[in-house]
Amino acid sequence: MIYMSKAAKTEKNPNQSNGTEKEISLSIDDQDVIVSRGSTILDAARKKGIRIPTLCYHPALPPIGSCRLCVVEIEGIDRPATACNTEALEGMRVTTRSERLFNLRREVIKMILAHHPLNCSPCPINGECELQDLAYEYDISEMDSDEYRIQIEEFPWKPFSTPILDYHPRRCILCGRCVKICSDIRGLGAITMDGAGAKALIKPVMADDDAASLCISCGECMRVCPVNAIEERMGGIKGKPWETKKVQTTCTYCGVGCQLDLNVVNNRVVGVTTRDEAGVNKGRLCSKGRFGYTFIHSEDRLIRPLIRNEKGGLEETTWTQAMTHIAREFRRTKKEYGPDSLAGLSSARCTNEENYLFQRLIRQVFGTNNVDHCARL
Repeated sequence: MIYMSKAAKTEKNPNQSNGTEKEISLSIDDQDVIVSRGSTILDAARKKGIRIPTLCYHPALPPIGSCRLCVVEIEGIDRPATACNTEALEGMRVTTRSERLFNLRREVIKMILAHHPLNCSPCPINGECELQDLAYEYDISEMDSDEYRIQIEEFPWKPFSTPILDYHPRRCILCGRCVKICSDIRGLGAITMDGAGAKALIKPVMADDDAASLCISCGECMRVCPVNAIEERMGGIKGKPWETKKVQTTCTYCGVGCQLDLNVVNNRVVGVTTRDEAGVNKGRLCSKGRFGYTFIHSEDRLIRPLIRNEKGGLEETTWTQAMTHIAREFRRTKKEYGPDSLAGLSSARCTNEENYLFQRLIRQVFGTNNVDHCARL
């Protein structure tokens, strides 16, 4: 007779739920998946590496469920359900690929393209567009959406929620991402969806002659737009995705350390983008971080140290000569007038570590407590 040890008896199949209230087990395309209770079908599918097409879904936002592209079939339920906002339940059996689902998604994309013409060539995100990729995947051309054609007029330019941004109604697919991130994540509610059905438009809240817009020009609505319906008005030509080099760096406007990508075309910075998974900011930026890059190539920017000559003019010099001159003058001033004749003012654009070293320089090397910080003043 063979006896099983206690450890062997309690060993569990890794594809089965542990039976606790925190996890449930379900099947997606005949693959067992274990997820935390409260997860959606889309969460479960992505955990297993199963792709379900989406447009309105964004990892930084609560589920919206507006585009209807993520429809799946659930055993025992006749009507397809949206995976992004349908909770995964214990024992659920889900199908993500079938002829029925393919045809449903194809019709949805055709209806979206009735509002969004496929004139991809002049679009700045041509080659990096989620909708363009889906149209190609489901073999849809301009002619396929004629039966749903909706005439949307592109109104003449006028200020959006902020003059920094442009809104293009004919590109907009009414996914609601921009409205959701402004209200739920930024907590502003500066834009809203106005109108009914396919003729709705994204409009500023209280942006008229008598009331100022609630917008703070953060650009988060532009960041999450999947089709470039909201785009930046700053700078010049942005360049196509295939000719743009992205250089990851740290924002220099404060000490938080937000991560961003400088978009470089022909050795010039033409824009700033972010990655949802990168840095403490997780893709978010303030208005300075996202739009304050034009100073990089300003003709007024000093790129070499200058030192004042005996005649009062400024001459170019080396960093070694400049730092030597500065140190010599500090020593002279301290010797003649005492340490309290010196003071230091630090910058919010430095990191916390740099500011710490700066105050040590003032207190220990200069010998004075005359140190302050621009953010406090």
